[in-house]
Amino acid sequence: MRVLAVIHGPDVRPELFGEVIEAEGHRLIEWDIRTGGRPPRGADAVLVLGGEQNVGDEVRHPWLHEEYDALREWAGRNVPVFGICLGAQTLAHAFGGAVRPLAHPVVGFVRTELTEAGIADAVLGVLPAAFEAFNYNGCGFDVPPGGIALADGPSCQAFRLGDHAWGVQFHPEVRLEHTLRWFEDDPELARPIDELERELDRKLPAWQELGRRLCRAFLAAANPE
Repeated sequence: MRVLAVIHGPDVRPELFGEVIEAEGHRLIEWDIRTGGRPPRGADAVLVLGGEQNVGDEVRHPWLHEEYDALREWAGRNVPVFGICLGAQTLAHAFGGAVRPLAHPVVGFVRTELTEAGIADAVLGVLPAAFEAFNYNGCGFDVPPGGIALADGPSCQAFRLGDHAWGVQFHPEVRLEHTLRWFEDDPELARPIDELERELDRKLPAWQELGRRLCRAFLAAANPE
């Protein structure tokens, strides 16, 4: 498959997911929508990654409108989509789901539980019924009309829209190096950086195994043959 990864900056790339995509024999194409504009057609599956931007920042980041349009087009053509953090928020917004700031930013690992629909889902269902998921976000989303909640945590953690689009608030793609750069570049980091580093040392290896599992499940759902 040709897997398109829509990115919103140099430190929010596919990371671990890119490794899995290539190991499974697929072709990964990265597209920085900030500079490239509307993503190209022809992808067999799409990842929409995270970013420091937010839904509601369309005046500063007019390319967000192009992302919403592309998401609607992919959904209309049943192109499998997997949105992560900002990508989940733009997916929710594109289909009428509210996206709003959280009362407190969520940084680090938080307990997350699959809903009954999540346990039965072809993609999210490969995860344990309860797990600790890595979050780094100041906004959350409501499940868009017609969508199905798949996981809950401090806010909605995952949903599915139709049979071909998934959005997750957590970050299953992270590696240690770029995550530490996120912390170092954040002047308003919600927790002490040394505390977060210790948490990553303890919990990241197990979380990455779940991330690989989730990516493989998405690829299998996108390419059932």
